[in-house]
Amino acid sequence: MTVEPSIPHLRDPWMVAAFEGWNDAADAASGTVDHLIEEWDAELLIELDPEDYYDFQVHRPQVHNGDDGDRMITWPAPMIYHARPRRGDRDVLLLRAPEPNFRWKAFCSTVLGVAKLAGVTELITLGALLADSPHTRPVPVSGSTTDPVLMQRMSLMPSTYSGPVGITSVLNEMASQEGIASASLWAAVPHYLAEPPCPKATLALLGAIEDAMGLPLPQGVLVEMTDAWQRGAEDLTSRDEEIAEYVEALENERDTSELPEASGDAIAREFERYLRRRSDDTD
Repeated sequence: MTVEPSIPHLRDPWMVAAFEGWNDAADAASGTVDHLIEEWDAELLIELDPEDYYDFQVHRPQVHNGDDGDRMITWPAPMIYHARPRRGDRDVLLLRAPEPNFRWKAFCSTVLGVAKLAGVTELITLGALLADSPHTRPVPVSGSTTDPVLMQRMSLMPSTYSGPVGITSVLNEMASQEGIASASLWAAVPHYLAEPPCPKATLALLGAIEDAMGLPLPQGVLVEMTDAWQRGAEDLTSRDEEIAEYVEALENERDTSELPEASGDAIAREFERYLRRRSDDTD
């Protein structure tokens, strides 16, 4: 593991983690971390040695020309970035990595060791899955936690899922065992629009993180990208009658199954986000 000489003093930091691969439909989860790294001008804090965690025939290194013209190989290494948001009084660590192929327990232990050394008290993992969700409706974001404080703050419950899991589930469980409060957030990407990117799902995850932390997060170009994505999706359905009929069926199913109070909660959350961003713009 390659580490900076020392971890700087951080202000009550929290961590956001996303992984490419199984947990990242349409790159929506990793796209959220990428967005925050760019908007916050986050600095690389630690790069983990990928040798013990990746099958390089699956995650192949990339060769390219460096600025000086020399050929360079870039390895698929996990990166942990440090950001100091303009708003709020807490720093953030941002973990972005391909999902490891090997030694998941050791990988999570290393990540959580860094988190504890930095003083991280809360972890939010991000994921995205393909679902029967119409593109004409808001992207659903579901979540779970076993921490009572996060449970109340984020209006989440423990997961009842049984079945195969990704690295995010392992990281969340081991974080809880280490005394770090953790929560998992998942966006449902329309499966018939699975080609990345899906900025609408990324924007939905960003809003869920904002609700969890209670501070405005920078949207940057995500709103414009979402509008463009939406227009592209509408163009696709207008040219394909079969897809249009399928989307209409999904809309009817969604509108029938969604409780009125759920819609009201969504409107209330969006209004709270609007107020936070408006306050942020006027400061």
